[in-house]
Amino acid sequence: MDKSILRQAQQLQAKLAKAQEELGNITVEASSGGGAVKVVLDGHQKVHSVQISPEVIAAGDVELLQDLIMTAVNEAVAKSQELVSKHLSSLTGGLNIPGLL
Repeated sequence: MDKSILRQAQQLQAKLAKAQEELGNITVEASSGGGAVKVVLDGHQKVHSVQISPEVIAAGDVELLQDLIMTAVNEAVAKSQELVSKHLSSLTGGLNIPGLL
């Protein structure tokens, strides 16, 4: 095997490992209900915080609260996945490498 190809693969692997680490430090925020529910996720799709407006709780509408949380989480996950895709595509040249997302 050509040593230059192996060296390039090792460099790409190091860059990808660094990018994965960076993604853990980058967060996205999404909200629903006009800001009644806010969710913050990192680039690994781990939830960092969930904020719920006291007014929503005081209303006592459990189904509405569930819908607002679900909407905010889904939006945050979509934003996080988009962030990851953009962040990693700069390293992979747009190649879709399985297991990176």
